[in-house]
Amino acid sequence: MAQDGEKEKDGRIEEEKHRDERIEQTGQLTLGENEQKQNIHLLTIIGEIEGHDNLSGSSKTTKYEHILPQLAAIEDSKEIQGLLVLLNTMGGDVEAGLAIAEMIASLSKPSVSLVLGGSHSIGVPIAVSTDYSYIVPTGTMVIHPVRMNGMVIGVPQTFEYFKLIQDRITGFVCDHCKINKSRLEELMLETGVLTKDVGTILVGEEAVKNGIIDEVGGVDKAVRRLHQMIEKRKSVK
Repeated sequence: MAQDGEKEKDGRIEEEKHRDERIEQTGQLTLGENEQKQNIHLLTIIGEIEGHDNLSGSSKTTKYEHILPQLAAIEDSKEIQGLLVLLNTMGGDVEAGLAIAEMIASLSKPSVSLVLGGSHSIGVPIAVSTDYSYIVPTGTMVIHPVRMNGMVIGVPQTFEYFKLIQDRITGFVCDHCKINKSRLEELMLETGVLTKDVGTILVGEEAVKNGIIDEVGGVDKAVRRLHQMIEKRKSVK
């Protein structure tokens, strides 16, 4: 009996160690120690969303090549029943951000997002890609047009390409939340809010009033809503 107790203790220690290492290395975790016995995958989008180019070692980044396979694994898993996405991002690579947003939106399993410090720029499509979205009262969202780094070739085709990317972002956001295109473009092109730039900063309730985020709330509401969505999906099945 003593040996069985020791083995159980060692197993718990090993499990906790693996859990801590997973959080440290990927910022991801499976939440399963709840009354409902539901397995929820926790996905964090933190810092700058990294695309094809590696950012400096001092930058806090989310690598899309890590996120995409994980989302595919969530969809394929028999154990994972829902997805909780925590966002505190300044934005980043447009194509990478849209890829993540499209993957989340295409999941068949219930998903909820929670904007914490902020979800700026290309973080906006990711925030609205889930089935339901929350923002904390002090959370911010920066809405602005697409920006490009590096040399821009001044020919009509370049500007058409910019417009195409912008239309893709605008279309995705409008398809996945309650804001309409004209209001979203108005926020993007606002000149009186951001110094020396165009765009709008929305804080907490403002993001909800503009129809981008569903509700103001914290992790308690987000987790509770996800459990309810999972239960509802079970009952429908």
